Amino acid sequence: MTCWFRDRHDAGEQLAGLLGRLGPWPANTLVLGLPRGGVPVALPVALALKAPLDVLPVRKLGVPGWSEVAMGAIGPGGIRVLHDPLIVRLGISDDAIRKVEARERTELSRREGAYREGRPAPVLSGQTVILVDDGLATGATMMAAVGVARASSPQRVVVTVPVASTEAHADLSALADEVLCLCTPPDFRAVGQYYQDFTQTTDDEVRSALRAAHERSPMTRPENMALEILRREQRPLTSDADLLPLLDAIGDARFVLIGEGSHGTHEFYEERARLTRLLIEQRGFTAVAVEADWPDAYRVNRFVRGTREPTNLPPVPWVIFSGFPAGCGATAWSRSS
Repeated sequence: MTCWFRDRHDAGEQLAGLLGRLGPWPANTLVLGLPRGGVPVALPVALALKAPLDVLPVRKLGVPGWSEVAMGAIGPGGIRVLHDPLIVRLGISDDAIRKVEARERTELSRREGAYREGRPAPVLSGQTVILVDDGLATGATMMAAVGVARASSPQRVVVTVPVASTEAHADLSALADEVLCLCTPPDFRAVGQYYQDFTQTTDDEVRSALRAAHERSPMTRPENMALEILRREQRPLTSDADLLPLLDAIGDARFVLIGEGSHGTHEFYEERARLTRLLIEQRGFTAVAVEADWPDAYRVNRFVRGTREPTNLPPVPWVIFSGFPAGCGATAWSRSS
């Protein structure tokens, strides 16, 4: 096919057609554009796949005095990828690299806050992540993006671009699960040569693209936004250590309430009992209040306080605790004054 694009939107439309033909894509697909130029390319892709769109901020480390040529790239979390052959060939010093990186780290932090406009960063764990840029020359920026994405344990990482050098395509194929590219010209010199309009993308254009995708995404429906919040905040509970953040959140509170929407599962009650024990052992709580039938609750209270039971009643643990906590709707612990 002819490797020619009117602008980034046209390149995105053509990429969307390619991905549509390779579908269907799983429901957990997330499209991430590399700002700034990758975001207007990613928008048509996200809309075509009915997938959420967000950004993965990475910054190119430009060669001193020749900033359009990438000698490496950085991403959030201290990720840095260097194009060592180019650095050696041009004789770029470590000090020069550090100066460029310090400048770009400042810009990276600014962009992370500016683009999302208060929206939280997306959850990548377990997702099929499609990384989109407007093209690959050395591929250093995209390699940093793949490294950042991999650190969050996604299910798959797919790199998608309109055009790439054969070298960058090969390098990314070794890092990503899949690289989808419309064309890899043998005479590739620069990404811009394949665009009629390759005007630099502005911050406002990035924000506008993200807003457009957010407004049209199924994930903006209230029920789906609630699911996204749950996915982002959920934590596995496998040991006492996993409950320590809850204890930290409790702080010096005298009352702790643990509720449930309806009767909980067996696993829920196990975790609630474990948390109760930690509150008693580590935080000094001494009283337990439960919603339950009064006769049974009173007998449990007598058992805990060491009060003797009438001789004609069965042992408390087998009779009462077989009904606890299945009949409890909410539990409260009160710290002694």
